[in-house]
Amino acid sequence: MAVSSELEGLQDVEPSRFIAFSFPNPLLLLDHASDPYAHGGHEFLRVAVLDHSSPHPSPRTAAMLVPAGRHRDWIFSTRAGHLHLLLASRSQCSHLSRLILVGPELSAPSPSRVVVVAAAARPDPDPAHARLLPLLLALCPRDAFGGDAIPDVPLLSFHDDLLRLAPVKVVAGPVVGEMVVEDVAVDCAPRPAELRRRLRFKRMPFLVQTQVRLVRQLSPGDSLMLDALDEVGGGSLQPEVGGELVQPYLQAMAAGLAVIAPSMDESFRLGGKPRCLCAGIGGGALLMSIRMGLQCDVLGIEADGVVLDVARSHFGLVEDEFLQVRVGDAIQMIQDFAHQGDPDMNFSAIMVDLDSSDAICGVSAPPLEMTKESILLASRTILHRDGAFILNVIPPAADGSFYKGLIDVLRHVFSELYEINVSNGENFVLVATVSPVETILADSSGSVLTKLRKLAGDFLEHITRI
Repeated sequence: MAVSSELEGLQDVEPSRFIAFSFPNPLLLLDHASDPYAHGGHEFLRVAVLDHSSPHPSPRTAAMLVPAGRHRDWIFSTRAGHLHLLLASRSQCSHLSRLILVGPELSAPSPSRVVVVAAAARPDPDPAHARLLPLLLALCPRDAFGGDAIPDVPLLSFHDDLLRLAPVKVVAGPVVGEMVVEDVAVDCAPRPAELRRRLRFKRMPFLVQTQVRLVRQLSPGDSLMLDALDEVGGGSLQPEVGGELVQPYLQAMAAGLAVIAPSMDESFRLGGKPRCLCAGIGGGALLMSIRMGLQCDVLGIEADGVVLDVARSHFGLVEDEFLQVRVGDAIQMIQDFAHQGDPDMNFSAIMVDLDSSDAICGVSAPPLEMTKESILLASRTILHRDGAFILNVIPPAADGSFYKGLIDVLRHVFSELYEINVSNGENFVLVATVSPVETILADSSGSVLTKLRKLAGDFLEHITRI
């Protein structure tokens, strides 16, 4: 096990450094009830170390055990996932600059369906922490031992809302790389658990690109709800399309259309259909909801044709006369539409759901190119005079000025600007209008607003002018 040179290099914190190695499993000496991987009998463990910058003069080190059965999940097995874990863990451990992940080797067998053990039912972490502590201390930077003190290396916990997880298909696209379709059971307490299908990219494993409900004929709260994941691929689980959106940020994006609801109602009264350009398709949940729930004419643009294939085969995306898709660079197509001046390329709304392809700084959206004034001007050019530009934003954690700068340029290009805080700690939706808007939700009896309330939940009440 030739890791001595790498371990020696870990004496100092070096931002962006990532190493992973095998280590003899000290947890084998634990009794069965205390071993988090008791059913594996793994001779070796995978140990992964990631450094990240911290402004604090005394950066801290922490560790985390990979949840049982999820060691191949890209959240825990890739550098991008590790980085997001580190950044997210700073709420548990301030000034964290080094996160050590410990779990089974990636070559270890992985169950086809993971039953996630509830936190209350997991083994007491203290015995495992004690067995791992000599290794964890050896992986601390030397600055952590200032004044001959023994550093505290806490064992952090990971929690999400999954109850079960079953991978359905892994494919690779020429643009986004590897992606996974998975069926999951989600804890929606106090409501009953829900079965959902989701799409994730390996380059940003924490970011769920698309999530839709799976429909099965069961009574609410039926215990067979979770067991239904055993039928993956059997055809009994089908994606629900066109109804209420599952992901809060997509609900907020749909709610942004409320700003131009009177104009959309007028289009319907005149016998037309409001046209929406969706930059970024993913699994197509937003497109299908706008097409079926609002009866709009939708054009979607997706950079990767394999993503489109997955949307059609696994998420219920169906093209027709009023829902068309194209493969290509959405930003370039917006510029091309603006330069061509084609009257058919005039939209009531442009809805941008594009994430940055640079995972080094963690999850962020949109790409920097989308925030350039020239691109925003091109977008305005192809919008109807009463149109709106709706943008999903995840400000990068490493750049506190990004969001303010984006707001400034949008204010410069457009007439009015509105914000919807998704309140999930990540997403904001910005809505910029070509023309001034007199009132929002003044007449709640309009057809579009009535339909939006079914798609977007309570987000219509959270639209704020900024």
